[in-house]
Amino acid sequence: MESSIPTQIPPWRAWILAARPRTLPAAASPVIAATALAWSDGLFHWGAALAALIGALLLQIGANLANDYFDYQKGADTAERLGPLRVTQAGLLKPGHVLVGTMAVFGLASLVGIYLIMLAGWPVVLIGLASILAALAYTGGPCPYGYSGWGEVAVFVFFGLAAVVGTYYVQARQVSAGAVAVSIPIGLLIVNILVVNNLRDIPTDRASGKHTLAVRFGEAWTRREYLTLLILTYLVTTLASLTGILPLGGLLALASLPLAVQVTRGVWSNQGRALNRSLAGSAQLVLVFSLLFSLGVVLEKIVFR
Repeated sequence: MESSIPTQIPPWRAWILAARPRTLPAAASPVIAATALAWSDGLFHWGAALAALIGALLLQIGANLANDYFDYQKGADTAERLGPLRVTQAGLLKPGHVLVGTMAVFGLASLVGIYLIMLAGWPVVLIGLASILAALAYTGGPCPYGYSGWGEVAVFVFFGLAAVVGTYYVQARQVSAGAVAVSIPIGLLIVNILVVNNLRDIPTDRASGKHTLAVRFGEAWTRREYLTLLILTYLVTTLASLTGILPLGGLLALASLPLAVQVTRGVWSNQGRALNRSLAGSAQLVLVFSLLFSLGVVLEKIVFR
């Protein structure tokens, strides 16, 4: 959905737009992959897995609302925006309402976190608080790190390492080399969603003073960044599976390569608003990769148990 959406829409639909449901595969994918590993290791806990999924979705929605609010306050969202609609800038929701909604969603995530803390203890507190603070500080506060080129690092840390290892931990009460290993390709694929977003927004980000890596180094470099992260994704997955760090069944994730090639071609050829298709494709790729990886891990366990 583009910024050309009419402003006269029901409030309930505006809140759905603000939540940005197309970004939710990035929140679900780490949980899916980590849960498959926990099940393969005989450590699956359905309550912890479900709570981790709900918590991850709420954190993503809260981050989306926070970005909508803070980007509007800082003047980064304008009528020239090429990406999906931002409800505050479009006048669909009042800024104060979006801020209250942000705090409410993070509050719900904290309630889910209490259950996980009861299961797995203080590490959940650290991960949860850090995730909420990172979501707020991405575009909020006096020195938002998303405006200074640190977005890719934060996405990798929180959507890759923290999300995968944290989901595995709340089920297994321990950390495995496999969980750390699979967090790397999952994190890199999710970083690529941000890379496409920043590639598309180079003109408007430069005008608003957002110094993302894409703004700093330009379109050609950003496209090479996307390809490099994609190559690393499949290289790490292959090496970790062949060396026994990950189950061999995880190689089924390589079946997502045709989709990866298709999406990469779009990143290379699309410009401006057309990159929204590449953005959606990159989110789809994360989900497909995670589902295939998980399916392979589960099938291997069933066949060779």
